[in-house]
Amino acid sequence: MAKLSKKDYAQRLKSLEIELNKLHRWLQHTGKRLLVIVEGRDTAGKGGVISAISDCLNPRSCHVVALPKPSDRERGQWYFQRYVPHLPAAGEIVLFDRSWYNRAGVERVMGYCSDAEYKAFLKQVPVFEKMLVDDGMLVFKYWLSVDQQFQEERFAERAEDPLKRWKLSPIDLKSREKYKEYGDARDKMFSASHTKHAPWTVVDFNDQKIGRLTLIEDLLHRVKDKDVPMEPLDFPPLSHEPLREKFAGPVKPLKSVKV
Repeated sequence: MAKLSKKDYAQRLKSLEIELNKLHRWLQHTGKRLLVIVEGRDTAGKGGVISAISDCLNPRSCHVVALPKPSDRERGQWYFQRYVPHLPAAGEIVLFDRSWYNRAGVERVMGYCSDAEYKAFLKQVPVFEKMLVDDGMLVFKYWLSVDQQFQEERFAERAEDPLKRWKLSPIDLKSREKYKEYGDARDKMFSASHTKHAPWTVVDFNDQKIGRLTLIEDLLHRVKDKDVPMEPLDFPPLSHEPLREKFAGPVKPLKSVKV
């Protein structure tokens, strides 16, 4: 596969960002709710594509949810309960960086849930998601696919880069030897939760730039007739010359760095 240059990627992403803003305006105009679930293997690129979507949108109504491990109290709740408060309200977009599907992936493979809890999840998840869809929520689920060769390269990159080292957890390191087990768990998850009302979409993320563009294009194509005219802004000229900001008092601005 040919590599996409940074310039071409930036240009194509820019045009998609304009369409994402149209989608966001449409949601606010219609009161629709959009939930995007992003799942995949470690290092697949979940955070990158979520940032590509959310960075150009209003953070007041576009929310990224990446929950930490559950507390003792949350472990005693109905499994889906901790996720419900984060679902979108009217006009909002919520992007789950991992979701309730943790139970079918890392919890199953690493032994963090019992067989009974796992089986209950597979039985309940299509029912739970149908309730969301029947209530009018738009639910799109993406699995980011990455071959082990590229996964290993990204693990090594994170280990060497001090700005990416935080992305490596002890669980990530343990999971390196369980590539096949994660694949088997994914297939069982798909069998139970790939439904007509909330199907899965697999996106190749061996090349992360192309993967991001592919996913965003697919997301935009799922919502038709999303054009909502932008209201014109009345932007009258100032009645005086522009003023410089001045400070009178004990607080002074920092000196700018030399360039």
